[in-house]
Amino acid sequence: MPIVEIEEGVSLSYEEFGSGTPLLLVAGLGGAASYWKPQIEPFAKNYRVILHDQRGTGSSTHSRIDYSVEQMTSDLIKLMDRIGIEKAYLVGHSTGAVIGQVMAVEHPERLLGLVMYAAWTSTDPFMRRIQEARKTLALSAGAEAYVKATPLFLYPNWYINQNAEPLAEADKAGAARFHPTDIAAARVDAVLKFDGEADLRRVRTPTLVLGVEDDVLTPAHYSRTIARAIPCAELTIMPRGGHAASITCPEEFNRIVLDYLGRLDQKGSSAC
Repeated sequence: MPIVEIEEGVSLSYEEFGSGTPLLLVAGLGGAASYWKPQIEPFAKNYRVILHDQRGTGSSTHSRIDYSVEQMTSDLIKLMDRIGIEKAYLVGHSTGAVIGQVMAVEHPERLLGLVMYAAWTSTDPFMRRIQEARKTLALSAGAEAYVKATPLFLYPNWYINQNAEPLAEADKAGAARFHPTDIAAARVDAVLKFDGEADLRRVRTPTLVLGVEDDVLTPAHYSRTIARAIPCAELTIMPRGGHAASITCPEEFNRIVLDYLGRLDQKGSSAC
């Protein structure tokens, strides 16, 4: 993966596939470009797909800072500037969707369209309990335990049962390359302190809100609330797939997203 310096002492690792209109795929709390593996080939047939490891994750700089969604958004804008992307579509997962929301509010001129997948905009008691448990797990039990527990939040039981061996191998690989646990905890703090609900009505970027009915980490009611608040937003709820439906049900996910982007291509993206 190429590495580009976005500011003094901070570099981001990124990859590009395909050609055409730029399409940013932005991962969630885990922050790794590898999350989007099932989307690369089908999306790159029509778009210039850009993926990156967010600061603190993967091969990017492991800064020990006060992480925030706004800082993650600023990093992405700087990456766009460094690699010459003026405007792009953005498909964001969970925290990546919230990064897309912040960009749509603060830098709408940089977006052609937005897909907010498994999104949330502020933490309620349910979500705080989950994220605080994940933070405690990282700090108290370490990387191996955190990585092993992560599928419980991402995947439905049927997917875990059908993929026990590959997930076990992924656990080993994930623990080996896991970012420092204090950084993992700091990134959880970024989720806990973000509250963008009041800004949803300021989003004028064409937006698809994509939820999943059996998502236990960001339940579908978040997506329904977001879609009601954003002017001109479209809402699609997948019946199953869990929090990581782009992995568990990639064909359906890819079809929904590519159909939406294709319709934007045809009519030309414009503000609501």
